[in-house]
Amino acid sequence: MRGPKTSPPGSARLFSESHPVSPPAGVHIANIDGASRGNPGPAAYAVVIRDPEGKLVLELAKKFGRDTNNVAEYYALLAALDYATTHGISALRIRSDSELLVRQMQGRYKVKSADLKPLHERAAILTRQLRYFAIEHVRREQNSDADALANVALDSGPVMNATPSSAASGARDEGRGASERNQPARSRQIRARYANGVLVPTGPLDLPEGAEVVLDVRVSPKG
Repeated sequence: MRGPKTSPPGSARLFSESHPVSPPAGVHIANIDGASRGNPGPAAYAVVIRDPEGKLVLELAKKFGRDTNNVAEYYALLAALDYATTHGISALRIRSDSELLVRQMQGRYKVKSADLKPLHERAAILTRQLRYFAIEHVRREQNSDADALANVALDSGPVMNATPSSAASGARDEGRGASERNQPARSRQIRARYANGVLVPTGPLDLPEGAEVVLDVRVSPKG
């Protein structure tokens, strides 16, 4: 007797087979956006996640170098999925104004680009770690928070780290040896945005658990 057929990443049955059709209670909503000026050109991505009550839990933006708009969109998706899977969020709905990204993740469009295939495969792996996952296409005006944040990142200073977040690159820091972990403390510049009484980094901190951080705040005029 033959077992049930399995669907490869990118198939139309990808999420319908691995996630319930009806959303459970307690779904977090993530608005994501990627931007590139020149396509390819200077690129950035942004993620805004809210809990089931609508409370802001994450506002993240990262300028990562020179790339295409589609790659930036996938980096945003991966950053949202990485945050969810590492912070106990088991039910997530993604909202994006990129039709290409959404349709590819739904399995309705094939992933033909060699640059996007590994990002799509990484995203598929992360979604399977969630109890519930959905992705939907929204108009740009319905994605204004993430869109504005991505543009703030694009307008920021030089790139802090040319390597995208661990989620976007698919490379975690788990393999670091003891010699690297015991290196002397190093300093680097981190940009952050102050909103609603909270100082929110505009890029992944990539800090080890328990790291001690000293803040030397320099306030820039609001643009």
